[in-house]
Amino acid sequence: MTETTWTLDAVQILRELARAGIPPAVISLKLKRPVEAVRAKLAELGITPAAAL
Repeated sequence: MTETTWTLDAVQILRELARAGIPPAVISLKLKRPVEAVRAKLAELGITPAAAL
């Protein structure tokens, strides 16, 4: 089952992985969330995904 809400811890991990240059597809596996959810949250936070760089 995948998470539907973003906890503070999950957002912190998401930020760290994205800043480290980890692609959204890999982040989604680590956080056990759909790639679309990861991309949407990155966009909401104003973080450019590594794959788009």
